[in-house]
Amino acid sequence: MKKLPYRARTATGDVFDVVFPLHEETGSVVRVDQLVSAILEAIDRDIAVAGETSNGDVLQAAAMALAIRARMIHAPRDVKEQLTAELVAAALNAVAAVERESPTVGHA
Repeated sequence: MKKLPYRARTATGDVFDVVFPLHEETGSVVRVDQLVSAILEAIDRDIAVAGETSNGDVLQAAAMALAIRARMIHAPRDVKEQLTAELVAAALNAVAAVERESPTVGHA
């Protein structure tokens, strides 16, 4: 199975080193990496401009965007829904398995 090692760094400096399992029909590991980065960067840029946004609102918007992308696929509804659910579950399991690395804060 192909895997994508990915380092996510939050705006507050937390780091998540995740190894995502990829679907067996993944076309390009590099493009998946680039798209994940582009999506996360777009969210961060938007929040920086628009101001404080709840995590729930971000997740809801991401879920809606995912649903739209899934709908764009020319395949039976049950096939798209199963694939989407499997991909989300695999990604959630991958991030659940990693520790949050927070920057050291203190006074010398």
